[in-house]
Amino acid sequence: MSSELFGELSVIGMRGCEDFTNQVDRYLMEWRSSVHSYTVQADCPRFGSGEAKGYLHQSMRGHDVFIISDVFNYGVTYNMYGQKVPMSPDDHYQDLKRIIAAVAGKARRLSVIMPMLYEGRQHKRMGRESLDCAIALQELVSMGVENIITFDAHDSRVQNAIPLSGFDNVRCTYQMIKALVKSVDDISFNRDDIAIVSPDEGGMNRCIYYSSVLKVDLGMFYKRRNYSVIVNGKNPIEAHEYLGQSVEGKDVIVVDDMISSGESVIEVAQQLKEKGAKRIFVFATFGLFCNGLDNMDKAFEDGHINKIFTTNLIYRTPELLSRPWYCEVNMCKYVSLIIDTLNHDESISSILNPVNRIHAFVDRKVGEGRLRI
Repeated sequence: MSSELFGELSVIGMRGCEDFTNQVDRYLMEWRSSVHSYTVQADCPRFGSGEAKGYLHQSMRGHDVFIISDVFNYGVTYNMYGQKVPMSPDDHYQDLKRIIAAVAGKARRLSVIMPMLYEGRQHKRMGRESLDCAIALQELVSMGVENIITFDAHDSRVQNAIPLSGFDNVRCTYQMIKALVKSVDDISFNRDDIAIVSPDEGGMNRCIYYSSVLKVDLGMFYKRRNYSVIVNGKNPIEAHEYLGQSVEGKDVIVVDDMISSGESVIEVAQQLKEKGAKRIFVFATFGLFCNGLDNMDKAFEDGHINKIFTTNLIYRTPELLSRPWYCEVNMCKYVSLIIDTLNHDESISSILNPVNRIHAFVDRKVGEGRLRI
């Protein structure tokens, strides 16, 4: 790696990202043998009306600035008219823009790491409706953001809204596989023992990647929706229909970008169990669990789901972290590697495509007798 830096490195963690940013900072300090932190304090104080402003505690002139923002952290609150209000994605996004405005164009380069993309599910127009994600991306670029880094975007084609700007969609495949092998001692990647299943047609690309890298069978569920009605902002699912090879006697990895209410993944797991699946492991980059954890607890108790793996890229409640069925996938080192590589102005192509690292990891575990293929 080149010793020359694009600019003096500064990492800003928005509200709710303090712990994650501190872990990233520790990796950077260790790799660079630095005694000085790369984090920069930034605040968004609020008035009693709920209005706010962005404030930086030092100049960013000439710096290579990375802002980490978890816009889905509802564990952060503020006071408005004497009431405690949880921060919504809209609130976090406005604070992000406030800090960008506080940089005031003085940075040499400005990059935003937004693990779960703001309005990422509103990425295409289906009638007379807004295109919120595209507008947000264009707005950030117009404010001087050169690179936007996100993870497992709901639909990465939204980057077409900013074709002349940097947009990187990062996969968590390597970290998920490592976490599974670490958590499940008797897991086997033999194609007779395990299969990859997509809960819907929209997630097939990420599942094809897992299937191709691990060389195991692939299946999918087709979601039949009722498009005549809208419930909680979406068309309700009437049925899941499975397409693929038999899963009888096999472990199954269900791969999705997020768990929202959890109803969909539970129904998929139930159907897989009815088809004779041995164990069900769920890989979801983002665990929102909008309707609480009770339905997941029941699915675990009923034996429909064995483990759920989600990353620490967004907020997780203490209740979630305590669940026996939950496994956290730590992404701090990966984010540090991306920041370090970009700050040295080098390509992150090899980081974004971890096929070789996955194969090396699997081969090493096979050699240790920890894994069978």
